[in-house]
Amino acid sequence: MSEFQGRKAVIAIGGNAISPPHEEDTIANQFRNSRLSLKGVVDLIEQGWRIALTHGNGPQVGNALLRVEKALGEAPELPLGVIVADTQGGLGYMFEQTLQNGLLLRGIERSVVTLVTQVLVDKNDPNLLDPSKYVGQYYTKEEAEIRARQYNWVIKPADRGKWRRVVGSPIPLEIINKKVIKKLVDEGIIVITVGGGGIPVYRETNGCLEGVDAVIDKDRASAVLARDIGAQDFFILTGVDYVYLDYEKPTQRKIEKITFKELDQLWSSGIFPKGSMGPKVGAALDFLEWGGERVIITSHHSLTDAIQGKIGTLITH
Repeated sequence: MSEFQGRKAVIAIGGNAISPPHEEDTIANQFRNSRLSLKGVVDLIEQGWRIALTHGNGPQVGNALLRVEKALGEAPELPLGVIVADTQGGLGYMFEQTLQNGLLLRGIERSVVTLVTQVLVDKNDPNLLDPSKYVGQYYTKEEAEIRARQYNWVIKPADRGKWRRVVGSPIPLEIINKKVIKKLVDEGIIVITVGGGGIPVYRETNGCLEGVDAVIDKDRASAVLARDIGAQDFFILTGVDYVYLDYEKPTQRKIEKITFKELDQLWSSGIFPKGSMGPKVGAALDFLEWGGERVIITSHHSLTDAIQGKIGTLITH
């Protein structure tokens, strides 16, 4: 029996793993990249891990928003929450089939299921009042201003000297579907869930749920999921092998092992960029503060080696 038999983990995969910015974003390429990115997940399943798998959806939401924009006047406009739900289903299908085929080829009998997931937020979250999450395409300032007037967008300057639409990114509080996810994972079923950070919803005064036109950070929502299902481990897969200090500077250096206290001090200093590694470090700290045992941050293709301590940033108490 594997030493990991029955150990429970949440694995968060970035959306760029499936749609890298340097290649044509076809469905065939997305399936190919899914197979590459999920090989390590199949390795863990073979070792007996119980797994909930989450994923980003930034590039896919951007494509969906472009389709909506081009179809305005011809087809009904889709709100952002529905687009998040749609991409949860589409990417979930790709991941589910990829895992099913990978398990079949290894002779492993484990079930896989995709769950379209709602995530509770506070409707008065200040992040909803001051939108900061970039979504959709890049525009010149003039193009962005025209669209802002036409569609009631909030726009802000982005990189490349261009402008983009911004939406609110509220803090995730609770996974609405947490009981069924925990039950499935505890029974050994691989659950693909909280795609794109989940569909943001809030509770009305009568307890009913209502959607919010916003985007939740995938890593912060994944940490909440790990807490809510009682996972011991949280693995964040991204575009780099390690968390780095002074990233892409002459003084760049990797972090191989670090404690919660040491990382919290670095986090408090504000050295991790908000648009890239910052949310991942924040999610790692949240998970450990809530009682998790271990976080590993590494690249999409390095999960198996990272579990063996060969690569990646290991964060523990």
